[in-house]
Amino acid sequence: MIQLPEGSWWDWDVVDWNAVQFRLGAGYDLSYHHGLKLVFGDPVFVMCPAVFQDPTFRDPTPDEVQLVSRQVGEAPAVVVAFEADAGGSEPASGLIAAGQLKSSRGSSSGTGAGIWRPGNVWPRGYDRQWRDRSPAYAASALGSPPAAGKAVSSSNSRRFLRQW
Repeated sequence: MIQLPEGSWWDWDVVDWNAVQFRLGAGYDLSYHHGLKLVFGDPVFVMCPAVFQDPTFRDPTPDEVQLVSRQVGEAPAVVVAFEADAGGSEPASGLIAAGQLKSSRGSSSGTGAGIWRPGNVWPRGYDRQWRDRSPAYAASALGSPPAAGKAVSSSNSRRFLRQW
């Protein structure tokens, strides 16, 4: 069974998930930061709500270990099971199997550090980095839209991007 360090780990969410790692972040208020992260290296089976509260971690049952072993072909090194409040009428079950598990504390990558969630309000101009940076966009942003069928010189777009 997983042993969490002392702290207020009420809110949890999935921070990152790819072929190399599955990361859960926890804290007392995720709108500020993740005070704890669980990093599952080489995840092979994940059944987990995206956002949940107050998990109760437990040892996996023999049926859960067998389910993972059937899916993966072998018993993984780490199998973590839990129940948590995910907003439904019943607790949600979670089951994660991976090659390794590490934890880290004190991270500040919650919603305030660049993870967008519905309801977030970004500072004015924040979305500029995501805008199209094509020469046509640069010219129109400078107030001189390109004539139909004419290319905009790349020197204008470079000048605009330097000013930006």
